[in-house]
This record gives sequence, C-alpha cells and structure tokens, in this order.
Amino acid sequence: MSREETIKENTELHKDAEIPAIEIRHLTKIYKLYDRNRDRIKEALHLSRHINVREHYALHDVSMNVYTGETVGIIGTNGSGKSTILKIITGVLNPTYGDVLINGRISALLELGAGFNMEYTGLENIYLNGTMIGFSEQEIDEKLQDILDFADIGEFINQKVKTYSSGMFVRLAFAVAINIDPEILIVDEALSVGDVFFQNKCYRKFEEFKKQGKTILFVSHDLSSISKYCDRVILLEKGNKIGEGEPREIIDMYKKVLVGQLDRQMDTHKSERLAGSSEGSRWKDRMQLNPNKDEYGSGLAEFEDYCAYDKTGEITNTIIKGEEFTVRLKIRFFDTIQDPIFAVSFKNMQGTEITGTNTMFEKLTTGTPKAGDVMTATFTQRMSLQGGEYLVSLGCVGYRDGNFTVYHRLYDVFNLTVISDKNTTGFYDMDSIVVVQKEENETKE
Repeated sequence: MSREETIKENTELHKDAEIPAIEIRHLTKIYKLYDRNRDRIKEALHLSRHINVREHYALHDVSMNVYTGETVGIIGTNGSGKSTILKIITGVLNPTYGDVLINGRISALLELGAGFNMEYTGLENIYLNGTMIGFSEQEIDEKLQDILDFADIGEFINQKVKTYSSGMFVRLAFAVAINIDPEILIVDEALSVGDVFFQNKCYRKFEEFKKQGKTILFVSHDLSSISKYCDRVILLEKGNKIGEGEPREIIDMYKKVLVGQLDRQMDTHKSERLAGSSEGSRWKDRMQLNPNKDEYGSGLAEFEDYCAYDKTGEITNTIIKGEEFTVRLKIRFFDTIQDPIFAVSFKNMQGTEITGTNTMFEKLTTGTPKAGDVMTATFTQRMSLQGGEYLVSLGCVGYRDGNFTVYHRLYDVFNLTVISDKNTTGFYDMDSIVVVQKEENETKE
C-alpha cells in the first residue's frame, strides 16, 4: 500500500472510530488596531464614543480536526495565523469566537520564552512546567534525569534561564516538552534555533512518538520536514484555512501562494503558461527575487527576464527533490556578439558554489546575435541537491577581441527551496540503489 493510501485509510478510520485529539470549531481571533495608544485607554475607560478602531482578523472562522496518532503540519506565510492558532490551542490566547476541544494531555514548544520564568533556573523551570501540566513533584523527579540527558546543557541547568543562549533555551524547552509523556505534542518554529545535531535528535524523537501513536501538531517553514513527517497538512493564508490534504498537494498550493499565483487560471500547455497571459507580463514577476543581488557587466547584453519552473511548467521557487526542473533565461543584445556563453550556477546559503554549467561546457554553439536581438536559453535537469535553500546566479559572458568579457552577471538573483523526504550525506544525492540480503550458509561436504 502506498504512503498516500495509508494516510487516507488511517484518516478515514480516525474519523469513523475516534474522537479527535484536537477539534477546532469556527475559530476566530480579532485584534483591534488603534491609530494612537491613548485611544486604547479611552476605549477601555469608555471616555469617548469617537475612536478610530480597525479590526484585524488573525484567524477567521477556521475549523479543523487532528486525530489521535496523526502528525499534522500547519504551513503558511508570515502573518497567516499559524502561531496564533497554536497559542489558542495551548491556552496562551483566548479566541474571540469559536471553540477548541482537547482530548489528551498537551505538551507544547512554542516560541522561545513561552511557559518559562526568566528569573528561575533551568531546574526550577522544569518543575514549574511539569506542575503547570499537572504532574506531581514525585512524577517530575522520576522524569528529571531523562530531561537532563536530552537537554545536555551541563551545569547551566542551575543558572537562570535569562542567561541562556537561544540554542540552550530551546534544548531545555524541547527536553521538557517531550519527556513529560504527552499524548499531544505541539511544536512551533522553535526547533530551527537548535544546531543540526540537536535537530536530528528531536526528529528521531518525532519518529518515536509517531510509532507510539501519539499526536503531533507541527508548524514549520521547513517544507522538507513537513513533507517527511506529516500525514496531513493545513494551509493558512491571512487568517483563513485555504487548503487541507496530503503534504505534496498542499505544498504545491503553498508554492502558488508565495508568488501570488493561487487564483491565477493557468493554461493547459506549458508554452502558454510560460509566455504569460497579458502584454508586458514577465516570468520574474512571478518569482521571489533577491533585493540584494549582485549585478555587473559591460552593458552589451542584459538579462531581460528569467525564472525557474517545475516539471508541470509552473513558475516557482520550490522544487521537489528527484524531479525535473528548468531555469529559463531571456537575454537582449545591444551589439553584435559572437558565441555568447550563457551560465547558471547554484550556491548554498553559506555562499559555497555547489554546481553549475554553461553553454560552453555543454558544447553548444549560440550563434552571433546582433543589436536588438533577444535570445532565450533553457537549462533542464533533475534536482539531485539535498533538501534545503539554494541561491541561483546567472551569467552571460564570452570572448570579445580575444579578451574574456562579462556582458551581464546576476549573482544570487533568486532562491530555490528544495523539498525532500530523504536526504543523504553531502551536497547531492547519488540516487543509490541499495540491496541488503542474508547470505545462505554453505553446506560443507
């Protein structure tokens, strides 16, 4: 049975046989926005009837269920309501309207500082958090060593948490959250603060929780983790729930939200989609671009347009590992240039150049464009890089009068997010086929 079929079957079983671990009914959270701080005080004291107040819906009529044993992810752009909904579920905030029903003991890891007293030591905060969840001192004593071993912050456990680094803080907070035997674990973006080894330890704990049939509600911008660990994903945008379903389907919706394309009616043919639907439309207008790109050149040629698109022809900054994708360039020339070289390269976020190619490496002759000519170049390949963030650079160079000349370069012009549910060691995946088998014992004569 495929992963998608298993998820569907499990979800249907949960719906038919169990009360949801978390049930959210028509949840709405409204914040009042005032032009001046004193207007807030006047309204509270009923001192004026003429105060300019605007209402901001952080959440608007959101309903959803999380069933026992599921790992459900919530994704969305900044300000979409992800953290707000978690705070309401955990009781940090009260809703304006709607209901939240919880069936099970919740442990939550929200943003740094939530649930901790900065004037207490790490040890004192362990007992504070355990008591708030409902454990006796004796029960916390029994779990203390597991918490200390997982956090692994040494003697700092006896220091006030206000002296902790963000990494130490999240280590302790997560150690407390997952070692008090919760039935429902709620995790916000806080995990992104820990180092790579600690994150790995946390995700192994996620796997252990899943095997134990515990419920996890997970908010993250890390789409690779969402794809790998979640059974279902919910997409929020501007306080509204706009999608719910299997991870890849909802991640594809999120990709469209990021570039404002969710409501665009795309044509059925790739060529029509890529050409644009109106005069003057540009591919790059549908990309997330780097405002701090590095740009230079002789001015004899210029990148007029560029984009990346996935195997369906959708312009996007997000590519699924293992799938085919294309980088497309459009270059305008202002003089006659013989055999211009078009190049694309990829860096990681630390600035290390990982891979790249150009038309010279590919032994492709590009001809002799003249002033006013426009050429397009497409680089199509399979995405073998590990899941993560990468920066794309473009180049148009060549030899003019025997001298190497840069006509136009755009360094780090846009990012690509690679989504992966399986990463290997290093920068790229060799796509290995691994076979393990037991050798039969040889019969001795």
